[in-house]
Amino acid sequence: MSFNNYLDADAALEAARELHDTPAAVVVKHTNPCGAATGATLAEALEAAWEGDIVSAFGSVIAVTRPVDLAVAEVLKGRFVEALIAPAFTPEALEFLKAKSQRIRLISLDAGLGAPQPRRIMRQIHGGMLLQDADVLAPEDWRVVTQTPFPDDLRPLARFGIRVGKHIKSNAIVLAWEYASGRFALLGMGAGQPNRVDAMKKLCLAKAAENIERRGLDPTRAMARAVLVSDAFFPFPDNIEAAAARGVRHIVEPGGSVKDADCIAAADAAGIAMAFSGCRHFRH
Repeated sequence: MSFNNYLDADAALEAARELHDTPAAVVVKHTNPCGAATGATLAEALEAAWEGDIVSAFGSVIAVTRPVDLAVAEVLKGRFVEALIAPAFTPEALEFLKAKSQRIRLISLDAGLGAPQPRRIMRQIHGGMLLQDADVLAPEDWRVVTQTPFPDDLRPLARFGIRVGKHIKSNAIVLAWEYASGRFALLGMGAGQPNRVDAMKKLCLAKAAENIERRGLDPTRAMARAVLVSDAFFPFPDNIEAAAARGVRHIVEPGGSVKDADCIAAADAAGIAMAFSGCRHFRH
């Protein structure tokens, strides 16, 4: 395990904790989840997570929420992964993965995967250390602020997007979709950009368009039922307008900007349903 392997492994594990209550997989590259999904089975979740960004997934670190069996291990056939973290591995999975490659690192946890726990995070800077509480926050509020109501049946998808998005470097934008009934995945994401418009237009929505075309999906239908999540408030309505231009119809953001009224007006003009979560993340 290299320095970078450990950093990515920690990031993947902490992101996977957000989805501990369901079969789920998180694919991490350079500490950012580039793919994440839940599934009826862990194998299904892993396949869906990999499909979130098939290019970035190469050489990634993956964390899963359930023991790895042979069906899960076989999903990785022909796919290069730096490390795989799981609560446990069955003997058949171990045999398959060891035969697959000497390069993959298999990390078994000494306890079950639970929810994120409060802890302190230290960061070294020149001349000292920064200390803060880990971001284990859940949305403090849920307020639908637009004339168009936010469908109750999309709340679980929105919750998935929020949980994954908080682990992506700010400025972070996530587009989540329900690829099968009750099963969620990333359709696109934008991370670590100096401005939120680039994170949305040039990364998240561009990647979503690629995935929609590659999967042969109907773009209008896919975007109409997806949920776009921002890790921090929109400072201007330009993000709303960019999302509307690509067919987004459901948005979740924390709210709290001095331009909230302008953003709400832009969403109303586009017929978008928008909810405020009341909880910012700003991962750095």
